[in-house]
Amino acid sequence: MRIDVSVAKQRVYLKAGDKLLYTMLATTGKPGTNATPKGDFVIQPERGLHFYNASLHEGANYWVSFKDHGVYLFHSVPVDASNHYIASKAALLGKRSDSHGCVRLSISDAKWMYKHIPVNTPVHIQ
Repeated sequence: MRIDVSVAKQRVYLKAGDKLLYTMLATTGKPGTNATPKGDFVIQPERGLHFYNASLHEGANYWVSFKDHGVYLFHSVPVDASNHYIASKAALLGKRSDSHGCVRLSISDAKWMYKHIPVNTPVHIQ
């Protein structure tokens, strides 16, 4: 299995060889200093149920690292300080880039990835 991310289409594709298994809506990083890195990576060992970044006033759930061991992640749509999902950010899934470089997913897709994507799964971002 591998993960392909299309920044242009705001989609994440799970593939087995050339066979498309599943498509996820995504929100990638804003162009410029917050852009999602492009290239080839692998799923790293770091993952967790929740984080909160006080300086950004948002966090997320069900995170899985793909670059820099906990810096660039696949994770759920953002949550506020009380761990409530931010609906306005969720509404951007599949529509436009808005993150700080991570790849945001729906809650169910992020949870599935957290539970099932093995370490060393290839990730290609273009």
